[in-house]
Amino acid sequence: MTGRAVLVTGASRGIGRAIAMAFAARGDRVAVHYGQSAALAEQVRAALPNDGHTVVGADLGDADAVRKMVEQAHDGLGGLDVLVNNAGVYMEHRVTDVSYAEWQEAWRETLAVNLIGAANAIWCAVQYMKATGGKIINVSSRGAYRGEPRHPAYGASKGGLNALGGSMARALAPYGIAVATVAPGYVETDMAAEFLESDRGDEIRAQSPFNRVATPEEIAAAVLYLASPEADWASGTIIDLNGASYLRP
Repeated sequence: MTGRAVLVTGASRGIGRAIAMAFAARGDRVAVHYGQSAALAEQVRAALPNDGHTVVGADLGDADAVRKMVEQAHDGLGGLDVLVNNAGVYMEHRVTDVSYAEWQEAWRETLAVNLIGAANAIWCAVQYMKATGGKIINVSSRGAYRGEPRHPAYGASKGGLNALGGSMARALAPYGIAVATVAPGYVETDMAAEFLESDRGDEIRAQSPFNRVATPEEIAAAVLYLASPEADWASGTIIDLNGASYLRP
């Protein structure tokens, strides 16, 4: 088989789709993960250049489903060299506006998918990678640093993902596994469309001195670099991809 075996979570649309396309374009075999829409994932798989791709589905909040997903990706691709933890959920739950039950549910669901699901996917992937080496790339967010008053569980989950990436970079380097993170700001995706098309759209674009938001392809390019053999020494790093809209110390 040619190329590497790559599992991309949340690959049926948006950033994940662009990441899957970027890996496939360079000759890698891609497992396209979906959470709800098998049809969209199949459309992505069919559009990927070259051969050897597969589709895997799982609720990332279900630990058993995550384990099965990684196993299916490994078996369907004939190995597993790269894991991209891209999938995430994002729901509004202002602390002053929601009920206690709604507050708890938002935290439970967001952390289950964005943080614990990613951690479980890493554990499962490492069982294959620790004998041969590999790459793990996590997709975080600018929100981990600047605060998310409308979506606090999202910001906290991404902050936790950043810390997880650092811990895994330290733990897995002896096995030849590099772990790195990208932290985008707003990106032109379905997930962000509600905000970009609202009366806040111009204000959001103006947050960057480029007066725009990122394209999914720009995020995919950074992921592709971090997954390359040349990026081993970037293990443990977090690359900010927000067009200078937020500068952290």
